Amino acid sequence: MLFQNIPGLEHIKATLRRSVHNSHLAHAQLFDSPAGGGGLAMALAFATYINCENRSENDSCGVCASCVKMQKLVHPDMHFIFPIATSKKADGKTSEAFLPLWRTFLLESPYRVLPDWLDFIQAENKQGNISVEEARGILRKLSVKAYEGEYKILLIWKPDIMNASSSNAILKILEEPPQKTLFLLVSDQSDKLLTTVISRTQRITVPAFTDKDVRSVLKDLSVTDSVASQVAFLCDGNLSEAMKLVQEADDDRSGWFAGWMRSCYKYDVSHLVRLADSFDVMSKEKQKGVMEYALRLFRDMLLWSHGAGELLRVPEEELTFVQNFSKAVSMTALSKMIEEVNIAYYHIERNVRAKMVFLDLSLTMAHFFQRK
Repeated sequence: MLFQNIPGLEHIKATLRRSVHNSHLAHAQLFDSPAGGGGLAMALAFATYINCENRSENDSCGVCASCVKMQKLVHPDMHFIFPIATSKKADGKTSEAFLPLWRTFLLESPYRVLPDWLDFIQAENKQGNISVEEARGILRKLSVKAYEGEYKILLIWKPDIMNASSSNAILKILEEPPQKTLFLLVSDQSDKLLTTVISRTQRITVPAFTDKDVRSVLKDLSVTDSVASQVAFLCDGNLSEAMKLVQEADDDRSGWFAGWMRSCYKYDVSHLVRLADSFDVMSKEKQKGVMEYALRLFRDMLLWSHGAGELLRVPEEELTFVQNFSKAVSMTALSKMIEEVNIAYYHIERNVRAKMVFLDLSLTMAHFFQRK
């Protein structure tokens, strides 16, 4: 992973490069990013840059022996600790037993979340865990001198799921690390870390990807501009979520939602019944996705109605719909619509018949419109 492969976040990249140039490397650094953000990718690019044999001012060379090994995640001075669980694909009590799977998982995409990893290893709904034995084994991993690079680097992904015993086991080594050793902790829930762990690290806050960053990534995957804009609006900078939404690209939520609202406005009961039938055959995730999309658009309508149009994140091609829709409902009615959608979402999650939930919601929503 090179810095140039990560979209946006230029100020974070500049800070990390500067720390290397000035030889001001904190021995323990916490990459704190939102779920599906750039924390893990940034930590990998940073590790690559640190041990690159021919780095430039702005990035690793990408071709030296160290970079080539880092690209394959097989560098002998790069170690990993990550959550594991009983799996059909691997058998072991430490991360080492899962390393081949971990490399494949990361090489597919570094913008992943814990459920993605547990699904990948077929953990069968078990929770991931970093055991106290794993934490105590850190000293063994790092006791020898660096083989090839200047630094030995240990990347700990999701340290926030460590229990108190595991966290306490790493405190001493974080406080007194071996020479030329760096710890890179990557978390998307840093509020769950022990304060004693946080106090021993230099915190690097990695912000969420912007809509522009997400669209850039999706464009490289040959996703159409309209789908990329819609996905960027829905994923809130979470690239893991964006990749899942792209797989549902055939589900045109924006067009579906617009048609639904027009039928509610016209009180076209026959069409609403047909829409309920089509909603009923969707997967549960798609049904929830339609509701989530509705809630996001309603949020933008509230912002528009309050004169805060500059805060809108809605794709440009949907802005006209938001503006026109906002004129058709009062603020009170919009609040009630949001409440009704939340209730419908609750019922769908709890396996109430989707057709019945959707038709009831549609007929209720129809009464909130201001008709001429």
